[in-house]
Amino acid sequence: MSRSGQPPDLRIKLNANRMVVGTLRGFDQFMNLVVDNTVEVNGNEKTDIGMVVIRGNSVVTVEALEPVSRAQ
Repeated sequence: MSRSGQPPDLRIKLNANRMVVGTLRGFDQFMNLVVDNTVEVNGNEKTDIGMVVIRGNSVVTVEALEPVSRAQ
């Protein structure tokens, strides 16, 4: 959870030089991700694509857009 108690917003770089930004809703042991409020970013063009499942083998990097605190 982020400092605000909400799931973290992520920037996810995918293979084939693709990038999406959205809110992490879930994941599994294969790093398949469920991302909500997802926006695909392609240069200056942004496309709202809603809730998506991203296969773990297509993920190159995952970056939190704000600091994520440790559970207490």
